[in-house]
Amino acid sequence: MRALVREIWFLSRSRAALAAIAVLAVLASVAVAFGLAEVSRDRASIARVLELQKAEDQALVGYAADAGTFAYNAFFPTWDAPSSLAFAALGQRDIAPSVLRVRALALEAQIYENEQTNPELTLPGRFDLAFVAVYLAPLVLIVLLHDLWSGEREAGRLAALQSTARSSSRLFIVRAAVRATLTATALLVPFAVGAILENAAFIDALLFAAVVAGVVLFWTLTALLVARLGPRSPVNAALLAGLWFALTLVGPAAANLGINAAVPVPEGARLARENRDAVHGAWDLPRQATLERFLTIYPEWRDTAPMTAPFHWKWYFAFQHLGDVAVADLSRDYRAGVEQREAASQAIGWLMPPVALQNALHRIAETDLTAQLAYQDEVRAFHTELRCYYYPFLFNDLPFGPAEFENAPRFRDSEGERSAPQGTQDRPGCGGGPHSS
Repeated sequence: MRALVREIWFLSRSRAALAAIAVLAVLASVAVAFGLAEVSRDRASIARVLELQKAEDQALVGYAADAGTFAYNAFFPTWDAPSSLAFAALGQRDIAPSVLRVRALALEAQIYENEQTNPELTLPGRFDLAFVAVYLAPLVLIVLLHDLWSGEREAGRLAALQSTARSSSRLFIVRAAVRATLTATALLVPFAVGAILENAAFIDALLFAAVVAGVVLFWTLTALLVARLGPRSPVNAALLAGLWFALTLVGPAAANLGINAAVPVPEGARLARENRDAVHGAWDLPRQATLERFLTIYPEWRDTAPMTAPFHWKWYFAFQHLGDVAVADLSRDYRAGVEQREAASQAIGWLMPPVALQNALHRIAETDLTAQLAYQDEVRAFHTELRCYYYPFLFNDLPFGPAEFENAPRFRDSEGERSAPQGTQDRPGCGGGPHSS
């Protein structure tokens, strides 16, 4: 205990050390405040869309008179509500839409036409606690620890300390522990405040805090290794700064470029364009041939009445779904490509621990690519449910009014029960449903 008090007193006499820790605490607090504001805006946007949707639904009920008109005009909001820890690690939420309104039309274009964010503007990422912990906290630790031995040697005190102290190694371990603990405290106190305000689950918050502590521990051990072996303080600082630059900036950027080159992924804009082209091109194709292609996928509707008019809603919604079928392979390639890139990024973490620690923070906060893809799966599952609800009315020419529209499926948020099977756009197996003849 005496050694601990002595090291705290010794640190308090270093203005540079105190300033570095204070600046880190301020930056962590600002990052948490920004994160809380961002998730608050997301939740407000979701609430506003849901509220405005009620008015839009009322207007639709006022003029729609059949199932096709309702299905064509009705938008159904889906949303990806932020988790209770999203404020600390925004991850993919700065480029992925938190709200997506879908119709019972071709889905793929609706998903991918929302990729409108300029990638160059999002490259630096959002200023959140994960950014402060992974990128800025190591610099503070370098300032605090690079001259742990060399500073004493250059001041002429090292020999005296080694001769008078019972264990000089213990003295320096306590000194390093005090500085690392204060660095971690500067990060975790603002995080704890944010977690309490967000009512985060204790286990999740504890896991997140453990990873932040892991970041501090990794750079503390790295700094101690260099400081113990390094000859002079300026050299130690330069070596540590070089390691930081390589492990947090150059290495991940080079790995990202290599992964992107090795694993090609179709552009979302291309997928949306080809989906639209397939849908629009169906207007010029023989109607019965289009229906036959659809009935091959959904034979349960083969015995319904044939088309007699030039236009029928069942034909229209048949070729809408065939537009999704036309790009199904491209959609699977896109999904497989981004998953391969994510797996490669995870593997890079074994070579560059800061990458692994940052990935872990995003995973715990449910803001990584896995969470984004899970939301897309939920949207696809809901869209399938929506189409399957309308098909009996469309193919059997059943009456459809406000009551039926009110009973249409509605998306449930992440607190509700919803499954997200992959590949549902190909053959979900709607069946005839309770309204089929």
